[in-house]
Amino acid sequence: MKIVVLERNSVGLDVSVDEIGTLGDVRVYPNTTAADVKDKIKDAEIIVANKAPLNEDTLRGAENVKLICEFATGYDNVDLAYCKSRGIKVANVVNYSTDAVTQHTFALCFYVLEKLRHYDEYVKSGAYAAQERFSNFDIPFTELAGKTWGIIGMGHIGRKVASVAQAFGCKVIFYSASGSSTCTEYERVDFDTVLREADFLSLHCPLSDRTRNLIDAEAFQKMKKSAILINVARGPVVNEEALYEALTEGTIAGAGLDVLSAEPMKESNPLSRIQDSNKLIITPHLAWASIEARRRCVSETCRNIEAFLKGENRNIVNL
Repeated sequence: MKIVVLERNSVGLDVSVDEIGTLGDVRVYPNTTAADVKDKIKDAEIIVANKAPLNEDTLRGAENVKLICEFATGYDNVDLAYCKSRGIKVANVVNYSTDAVTQHTFALCFYVLEKLRHYDEYVKSGAYAAQERFSNFDIPFTELAGKTWGIIGMGHIGRKVASVAQAFGCKVIFYSASGSSTCTEYERVDFDTVLREADFLSLHCPLSDRTRNLIDAEAFQKMKKSAILINVARGPVVNEEALYEALTEGTIAGAGLDVLSAEPMKESNPLSRIQDSNKLIITPHLAWASIEARRRCVSETCRNIEAFLKGENRNIVNL
């Protein structure tokens, strides 16, 4: 099998992809732009990708493609309907980053909740060494215990976040954006209720027509002024102009984001104008990217290819 890896660097240079080379005749590209896709995949039978667009335009000339493997759980870059019409199977990697994203969800929360940037700078500025009292808590913060943690998207990550939030003493409620959640361990509520009751609202849902701009100006108006929003799902789930207004006008207390509508972040993004880290922290789409998670991503991609070569449908999303 001729295998083309379009975005090797997407899993990091510190993680080996050599195992893929044992599965066929492999060509590996560090990165691939939209303009490069057609030429690089024209002879491929298996494509390994992450963000490179794989649709009718880019795949039309690639007559031998039988399988597309994502170095990811999401497959927004693939036209599933077109692939199905061509008999091209699409496989993703599931549950490889659950622990990493859960960990980062709470890292973002605590950074904003406990004003950690402020207190770190207070100590490093010398102000703490210059004072007489033993402590300083000039900007107050609260505990998680006794608060309500709201979740949108109760898949693997949502459930893990729920269990951690519960361990911190939170009441957990969730809204099923798809309407098809089978989760019974936690209280399921409607959209308005999760907005109204959540002290912390974390997003773990896929991007779809249902979830695009789900958290908009109207949604922010229904949230508590003390609420903190965490988005580790997909950037377009949150309307960024509306979030900018909500943060600058005090409609909500803060936000932690790992994803944005355009990545890398554009200078025109209104959120780039917020320099107050007590209100907002943005990390560069790294919640999934622990060393362990990236190694699992490569390993699971190899298992998907192996299964396909045996005639098995492993993690195929467009059957």
